[in-house]
Amino acid sequence: MTAPSKVPSSGHAALRATRAKARRFPVSDGAPVEVVEDGPSIAARVMALAATLTIKPTLTIGSLAPRMPWPWGAVDFACRVMRPVPGTIKATISLPNCTAQIVRAPGVLPADGKRSVILYAHGGAFLTCGANSHGRLITALSKFSDSPVLVVNYRMIPKNSVGQAIDDCYDGYQWLRDQGYEPDQIVLAGDSAGGYLSLALAERLHEDVVPETPAAVVTMSPLFELDNEARANHPNVRRDAMFPARAFHALVELIEEAATRNIVDGRPEEVYEPLDHIEPGLPRTLIHVSGSEVLISDARKAARLLAAAGVPVEVRVWPGQMHVFQLGAPLVSEAQRSLKQIGEYIREATW
Repeated sequence: MTAPSKVPSSGHAALRATRAKARRFPVSDGAPVEVVEDGPSIAARVMALAATLTIKPTLTIGSLAPRMPWPWGAVDFACRVMRPVPGTIKATISLPNCTAQIVRAPGVLPADGKRSVILYAHGGAFLTCGANSHGRLITALSKFSDSPVLVVNYRMIPKNSVGQAIDDCYDGYQWLRDQGYEPDQIVLAGDSAGGYLSLALAERLHEDVVPETPAAVVTMSPLFELDNEARANHPNVRRDAMFPARAFHALVELIEEAATRNIVDGRPEEVYEPLDHIEPGLPRTLIHVSGSEVLISDARKAARLLAAAGVPVEVRVWPGQMHVFQLGAPLVSEAQRSLKQIGEYIREATW
C-alpha cells in the first residue's frame, strides 16, 4: 500500500508554534513513568465479579475448541440495541476493504481537518466486537478529548488475517489525511487488540516511504505482543477476571492459521510482533492497564522498550480492575476518571 497522500497544510503547525504551552506528559530519560491509581471501588469489584462469572467461563469453553464456528460477529450485532448517548452524531464511511464510523459526542465539532481527531481500533481479540459494542466508550472518549473519533471496523480473524486488519487501520489513517488532517492532529488509540493495531500502525507510518509521526498513541489494556511466553509466566495469569490461561494460546493458534491463508508476494503472511520493531521517533505513548489483568505484562514490557528507545511513555496502573474497565463508565468511577485522564492527554498532545 502506498504512503498517505500529502495534503496542503492547514496552518495547524504554525498555530501550535505560536500557542506553545507547558505539557504534563513525561519526557523519557530511558525509563518509563508509572503511576499507580487508587481503587477498586465497589462498582468496579462488582463488574469484575460479573466478568468472572460470565465472560471467563465463555472464553474457557471457546479456548478449548477455538476452531468451532462460534458466532463472534453476533456480539457487535446484538449491541446495536444499545442506545447511544443522546446528541451523539455518527456517520458511516467506506474504506477500501471495510467500513468505518465517525463518532462525535454532543458539542464536539465536525471532522473537518482543522482540529484534533482520534483513529480508534476496537478490542475483541481480533475476533469480535466493533463500533456498536464500544459505542459508549468511544462517545466518552470523544467528549473528554473534544475530538471526533474514526472507528475502523477492520477485517477480523479467522476469515481474515491480523495483517489485513493493520491494512484497514492504515486505510483509515489515509482517509483522515485526505480530509486535511496533519499527522500531529491525529491520535492513534485502541483497547486490547486495538492497542496492538495502534502500535503496529504507528510503526508502519514510521517506516513508510514518507515517514509520518502521529501526535500520540493511547491504549487501554493493550495486547502488544502475540508471543505468549511472558504472559504465561505472569502471576496474574491465574487471577485475571476475564481471561483463562488457555485463551491466549488459542488466540495465537487462530492468528497463525489466518496468516497462512493470506498470501503476500507469493508467501504466507508473517505474523507481526510490534515489540520487535520499537525504534526512536515513535509517537509519545500513554498506557492505562489494570493491575490485576495478565496484559499488564504487555504494558510494562512495551513501556520499557519504548522508553529505552527515547519515546516518552507513561503507564497508569489501576488496581483490582477488569480488562478494559473503561467500558464500565460512567457507573464505575475509576473508568470515568481514566477516560478523563486520557482525554486530557489527547488534548495536550494535539495542542
